Amino acid sequence: MPAAVPFALPERPRILLVKVSSLGDVVHNMPLVHDLRAQWPGAEIDWVVEEGYVDLVRLLPEVRRVIPFALRRWRKRLLQGGTWREIGAVRDALRQQRYDAVIESQGLLKTAVVARVAARAPGAPIIGLGNATQGSGYEPAARLLYTDPVAVPRQTHSVRRSRLLGAALTGTAPAEPPRFFGDAAQTLAIDDPLWAALPARYAVCFHATAGARKKWAVQNWHALGKRLDEEGLVMLLPWGNDKERQAAEAIAAGVPRAQVLPRFSVMQGFGLINRAEVVIGVDTGLVHIAAALCRPTVEIYTATWRWKTEGYWSERIANVGDDGVVPSVDEVYEAACRVRGVAA
Repeated sequence: MPAAVPFALPERPRILLVKVSSLGDVVHNMPLVHDLRAQWPGAEIDWVVEEGYVDLVRLLPEVRRVIPFALRRWRKRLLQGGTWREIGAVRDALRQQRYDAVIESQGLLKTAVVARVAARAPGAPIIGLGNATQGSGYEPAARLLYTDPVAVPRQTHSVRRSRLLGAALTGTAPAEPPRFFGDAAQTLAIDDPLWAALPARYAVCFHATAGARKKWAVQNWHALGKRLDEEGLVMLLPWGNDKERQAAEAIAAGVPRAQVLPRFSVMQGFGLINRAEVVIGVDTGLVHIAAALCRPTVEIYTATWRWKTEGYWSERIANVGDDGVVPSVDEVYEAACRVRGVAA
């Protein structure tokens, strides 16, 4: 028998999701969309997200409308008239129709306010996090703006945390493995001109991250790159700013044939990832995209809890290290072989 649905929603409910950032968190929120459509195949789902991730969310054909949110930019330009016109446009978009349910999975006051501004049908719930989870940002005041705060275990994977909020609406605990992108993501940007000269066989190594403690030492990358080179894999090194480019150059200097890539967008990154023989990287958004695509991926943890964001849904994903446990070169290389199905 189907599980009892705790809320009386129409057959084609209009549901608003609020999850604005960051890159990895937005990706980890995507299974919620599939869970909702599994319960209500005709559901009309809208999503509020930071403007930089709009194209990412549009990769989900189940999302009808993506509403861009630009608080980071607005804060810097509060005295400009254009800023307030943009804020007004977001408010109008949120009030274009009445939602039958709102799920706010960020857990911050700013996003709870967004959820509260949205027009709702009579009795429509605003579902959000009822408590903090370990290692994630949370503002208790946000709970006051939800009609239905949901308590979740303190140690909850970021994917499961969002799915538990969805379960509060559907009445069905998530049992199936999480699904992320639609089919189009598997070939996205493969033919982008930026990647025209890529080597035939390569490993993408995402070495850069905003947190200094989350990095893996340069000498480790040198040793790993040499072992990859011995089996014919070229180490490709991305970067996102000048400091990261310098770090990429320092790594490349110690690895035969290693290449520092040109700068690219998140969407162009799909082509790079989809053509890679293996993706290896620290705890950062593009590595989580690789895992969500179920590409052969090694996630390196050094200063964050592995249980919080590790890829667990495919044998093509390996997670090494942990908070305060830096993995060795041997561990990373052996994992890179394992996810490809080759002998170390």
